Amino acid sequence: MSLYQEAGPRTAPAATRTARTVAGDLLDRTLDGLPDRDTGGWEVGGVGPVGVDAGDERAVQAACGVMHVHGRATGAPAPLAADYVSTVTGVLAAQGAAAALLARRRGRPPLRTRTSLAQGALLTVTQYLAAATADDGTGTRVTDDGTGLATLTTADAVRVEIETLDPEAWAGFWHRLGVPPRTAGRGWQPFQTRFGTAVCPLPPELRAAVRAHPLEAVRRAGAEHGVSVAAIGEATTAPPGLAPWTLAPAPPADPPPYSPPPADPYALPLAGLRVVESARRVQGPVAGHVLRLLGAEVVRVEPPGGDPMRGLPPVAGGCSVRFSALNHGKSVAEADLTTRPGREAVRELASRADVFLHNWAPGKAGTLRLDADALHAVNPRLVYASASGFGTALGPLPPIGTDYLAQVHGGLAAALRPAGEPPAPSLMTVTDVLGGLVLAQAVLAGLLARQETGRGCRAASSLLSAAALVPRPGRRTALSPLDRPLPTADGLLYLGADARALPREVARTVGATGTATVGERLRARTTDAWLAELRAAGLPSVAVRTDLADLATDPAFARTVLPPDDRLPYARPAAPWEFTEETR
Repeated sequence: MSLYQEAGPRTAPAATRTARTVAGDLLDRTLDGLPDRDTGGWEVGGVGPVGVDAGDERAVQAACGVMHVHGRATGAPAPLAADYVSTVTGVLAAQGAAAALLARRRGRPPLRTRTSLAQGALLTVTQYLAAATADDGTGTRVTDDGTGLATLTTADAVRVEIETLDPEAWAGFWHRLGVPPRTAGRGWQPFQTRFGTAVCPLPPELRAAVRAHPLEAVRRAGAEHGVSVAAIGEATTAPPGLAPWTLAPAPPADPPPYSPPPADPYALPLAGLRVVESARRVQGPVAGHVLRLLGAEVVRVEPPGGDPMRGLPPVAGGCSVRFSALNHGKSVAEADLTTRPGREAVRELASRADVFLHNWAPGKAGTLRLDADALHAVNPRLVYASASGFGTALGPLPPIGTDYLAQVHGGLAAALRPAGEPPAPSLMTVTDVLGGLVLAQAVLAGLLARQETGRGCRAASSLLSAAALVPRPGRRTALSPLDRPLPTADGLLYLGADARALPREVARTVGATGTATVGERLRARTTDAWLAELRAAGLPSVAVRTDLADLATDPAFARTVLPPDDRLPYARPAAPWEFTEETR
């Protein structure tokens, strides 16, 4: 047991055990080698400030929309079979504790921090919630239509995931498999936008083309055109020996200047710190997003004219809401990194920053001469943080480093789906979000080390190392009918952990003749009616969220979901931590 688990309640509920274990392990790593290892008080709850009855892993997946987003591709809400939300929440708890310790080291009074599984779940659906609550300027809500996974099956019955970010590579790959250009072109948009929609309705001709070729032929087509092809197996395990992040000190610096506490006694823990972020898509922006939520000033480096992702539909207020959901509140500095003046502008920003973070492709930092050595030469106290898809775990020529291939190589494509279902990555960006959170925790570890030594450092993490954090059994989890969303007269209900552990009590409470007929019986009444009956019987359960837009108006989420307003025309989760001054 980690030393730091004792900082919370003495008896941790079973529902939050995984999150607390993850938090404790990450805090052990964060504070390794530091003389001051007192993180103060930190707590992990189940529902936290959300007003629902059950707060275990799967109940919050159901109540907060995770099951809905994950299940879009297959047509109905479905549980993630591993403790993904608990892992996310554990990282959030470690972040809160580390940020509070850093604030205390910088002169703030001790802070106590709290988070919950429900708040962690809401954070994971940030971009999907934004899209669900945006409109196109005419009052019409935007919806993500269609279903379908991106997973394909070869002629020799091997399930594969492919990846490319290049439309020419996409066209060449499908041409090699005999698909006409126009047909291949119809598949490009749903394939590229699956990161934001969690669905991939590919033309059936593309699936048929892969079914007509054995795995080796598909791999050859990928190799010829720069498309990564990964076979999906049943193994749930991640590569062994992966650390969540690595830290290496920068060359010795001059003694650190005095760092005064923020003038505002109510300032957030990272107030007064500056982060320069050069990142695209999800992983890097998530890291900057949570550091901003903790109080840091974040400056984004974007190409002239702005990040192309600003135009990704749906657009409201002149900007993609999926993009804005992870990047609002950050200032922007435009710089063309292909030019010397652009790179000099980045060096100048880094010279006055506390943190520089990026998720560039392998080798790009060196090519641009913006690697850790170059930026430490202008700022020896800089925490230089880089994120990648696979780090060095898959050798010098890794696959394209995106969420879905990280799920495959990290064992999550099998672990997140229950036994009896074919393994396939979730099209919810599970490793992108978790990878961004892990990168932010690496930054906090670097800042704490710098506070002690006065030296900057290099921090590195990857999607694969983040995926390895998610606990999972050696074999895929089997789910019973009562472990899945259950239809009622007007929606779906999900049984809480206590109810799932007592199926006979559930049957008795709902008036079923046995556990096998519970599902049939539940169709007779509304969700709210059954939730009241189950609550009265000591079997708390939740309604399954099937429309994320409802989160913005549901009183149960009033403290955790911010509704659209004049500044941001979409709903978004509130910061997932609560900080209060400790009284000792």
